Amino acid sequence: MFKRWPIFLTLTAGLMAQLPAQADQLADIQERGTIRIAVPQDFPPFGSVGPDLKPRGLDIDTAHLIADKLGTTLVLVPVTSTNRIPFLTTGKVDLVISSLGKSAEREMVIDFSKPYAPFFLGVFGPKDMKISAPADLSGKVIGVTRGGIEDIELSKQAPEDANIKRFEDNNATIAAYLAGQTELIASGSSVMAAIADKNPERTPVMKITLKNSPNFVGLNKGETALKDRVNAIIDTARTDGTLNGVSQRWLGQPLPADM
Repeated sequence: MFKRWPIFLTLTAGLMAQLPAQADQLADIQERGTIRIAVPQDFPPFGSVGPDLKPRGLDIDTAHLIADKLGTTLVLVPVTSTNRIPFLTTGKVDLVISSLGKSAEREMVIDFSKPYAPFFLGVFGPKDMKISAPADLSGKVIGVTRGGIEDIELSKQAPEDANIKRFEDNNATIAAYLAGQTELIASGSSVMAAIADKNPERTPVMKITLKNSPNFVGLNKGETALKDRVNAIIDTARTDGTLNGVSQRWLGQPLPADM
């Protein structure tokens, strides 16, 4: 099992070759009248299916906000952590709003908007487990979702003998922790609320902070007009309190003052 290899790097060369040619994606979206946005389907509170079988979450609300401000019809496209960027670069979607963190590797392939929501990455585990630094992960079994920014950061910081178990989606990562298949879980702080809802006795607490990684909208390279418009929408929504309201609704906290 590869423990320290940033899996995302294996995608970079192939994805660079797949970048679609776009004269002006914003103009294409407006002419078409619809915007296709990739969103999470298994990552509450950012995106999941509600009791009414409709998608809901922070990223869903943000997608609706951008579509409304662009005056277009929204088409939600459910994605996983591993296929969200390929969906963008191969033209299946116009934007990615799927708890997407920024990294140097990803910036080689796609562009990012201004941040729209906070997200803290860490290693979480039982309250009584004594872990306070990456070196303490030696010999521990840690679950993480394959290809996510948390996978990349954990791979960089964990010692060689840490047993990193990678799962294909967030539900599988959470289920493995709840079932005791992993001792620890690497994910975002907001995900712990979802675990608490499912099994309060197994609610993990943060042991190590891996990264302060706000969420960004992902865009194809070179789409300056679309990027500028998305950034303008985010700026306005931050100023008028819309984004703060979305954060309060789904995360139970206001936007950080320095975001």
